[in-house]
Amino acid sequence: MSGRRRTTTAHTAALLTILIWGTTFISTKLMLGDFLPQEILLFRFLIGYAVLWAIYPKVISLRPIREELLFAAAGLTGVTLYFLLENIALTYTLASNVGIIVSAAPLITAVLAHFLLGEKSLHLRFLAGFAVAMAGIVMISFNGASQLALNPLGDVLAFLSSVIWGIYSILMRKISSLGIPAIGCTRRVFFYGLVFMLPVCFSPGFHLGLSRFQDSTQLFNLLFLGLGASALCFVTWNWSVGVLGAVRTSTYIFLVPAVTVIASFSILHEPISVITALGMILTLAGLLLSDRSIHPFGFKRYKAKSREAHRSLDELG
Repeated sequence: MSGRRRTTTAHTAALLTILIWGTTFISTKLMLGDFLPQEILLFRFLIGYAVLWAIYPKVISLRPIREELLFAAAGLTGVTLYFLLENIALTYTLASNVGIIVSAAPLITAVLAHFLLGEKSLHLRFLAGFAVAMAGIVMISFNGASQLALNPLGDVLAFLSSVIWGIYSILMRKISSLGIPAIGCTRRVFFYGLVFMLPVCFSPGFHLGLSRFQDSTQLFNLLFLGLGASALCFVTWNWSVGVLGAVRTSTYIFLVPAVTVIASFSILHEPISVITALGMILTLAGLLLSDRSIHPFGFKRYKAKSREAHRSLDELG
């Protein structure tokens, strides 16, 4: 696969991932009536881990201790801590607060990549795109609300989850350079995430309660979270990070609130206001602005070809 085609495929994979992740809030919301957040988390990643074994049964031998620690750290951050912190934050503060704060992950990832990986990611265009996208996210999340209800504990937990995701993105950037297939890497990360998740099995109120899956709706939502949002999406996301880098891939997180709004309208029949529509446009504009590799309508490519054509004419003259 050529470099340009590989990059295009990675952008497509990241977009597909966000389209699925943006709808997971609805599935989780529908399940919370019968399940605790930690129960949903454990079930979905157990399913995801089993599926990854089924489609990639090759055993990956233990790596050197330093590399194995990278996998363990990625499992702890990207699987266990991120989702637990985000879900717990939702019990203390508004979902709109969490949506805005968590969507700051791309900027946090850029800062971490700049200082830890030496990436020149904090360019003016990225910061401008981030500001535009965040303005759109605020419009989507609050949808014209006149008051912002703050809860220090919930908002701090949401901010910590953004930091955790930034760390996870940096770790996956390093793991992707080890030469292990993306599915194998994701499976190893899931394994450590499940290991670190085991303590939640002893939390108050936690129980397996498999009879709850007799409800076809709950079973469908869990399979969607386990097969799509976990097994498939973590593979596509981790592969995209390896190709595009942690910062460029993370900019797609800006689209999550917009995808969630569209999914809510389609599935839950929640109305889309003018303010929400404007917010979605700003979010998309911020994504296009923040990534220097995205050039709407191929304008940069056109300019390059134009310069090349003029150069050829000059040589003929």
